[in-house]
Amino acid sequence: MRIFTAAAEEQSFSAAGRRLHRAQSVVSQAVANLENQLGVELFRRGGRYPELTAAGNLLLADAKAMLTGMAMMKARAHGMASGLESELAVVVDVMFPMSILTQAAAAFGNKFPLTPLRLYVEALGGVAQAVLKQQCQIGVMGTLPLVTPDLLTERLFAVDIVFVAAPSHPLSHQNAPLSECDLARHTQLVLTDRTELSSGREFKVLSPRSWRLADLGAKHAFLLAGLGWGGMPVEMVERDLREGRLNELYVLDMPMREQMAMSATYRLDAPPGPAGRWFVEQLKLLAGTVPATTKPGDAT
Repeated sequence: MRIFTAAAEEQSFSAAGRRLHRAQSVVSQAVANLENQLGVELFRRGGRYPELTAAGNLLLADAKAMLTGMAMMKARAHGMASGLESELAVVVDVMFPMSILTQAAAAFGNKFPLTPLRLYVEALGGVAQAVLKQQCQIGVMGTLPLVTPDLLTERLFAVDIVFVAAPSHPLSHQNAPLSECDLARHTQLVLTDRTELSSGREFKVLSPRSWRLADLGAKHAFLLAGLGWGGMPVEMVERDLREGRLNELYVLDMPMREQMAMSATYRLDAPPGPAGRWFVEQLKLLAGTVPATTKPGDAT
């Protein structure tokens, strides 16, 4: 199934072989054996490159789900069998709610008082890069369509994102719901990726006029100063909205508030140990995505 998945993603048996450090003949034979076992053709081989059949496309999703399940089981078993980490380094997406992170960190300090905790905050591909380079054992990453087969992710919850502008901004003076054309006429403040992982990709950039900032705090300050409009996590701007320092922008044919999925991520070959696993489960507990059978800070 790993060979089948690699061949489908690479759209080439030879490229799949290079990715898995196997000969092309081994890849071809493994795919043929899987087709014989399943009784269906997974690839059409008439062209220059193998092409997924309709059956192959459907079964690819099943194969990925099974591989993810097996990898997660191995990772959890490895973590239970390993000793306690000497320290825990975690990199967190800048959009992640600080209220949850601070509660998790406080609970971690109570549970593992002798294990140092190092926390980093990054935007976009910075989280994945820190984990891939083994600078951090665990990442908490926002939605990012990256092809990172070396990483395993566990969904945590979704963060509400809202478009805002200062009361002095022209968009705040339009009473009717805004169109995307209205937004495109004004400067959008956008977070930029300091890595190459998302090079050439845009995420909710709706205006050709954009200013790019690498820091969410700077973006917040620019928004308050009326220098543009942009999306922000609700938790960070809810007081500004309540006290009138920022206005929420409503856009036609778009949900009132976007959602950004947050996931814990770590390398397949370096799953979290007991402290790291506890920290991930604590994030889930605080986010309300797992049954609250214990209090924050108690063993889970």
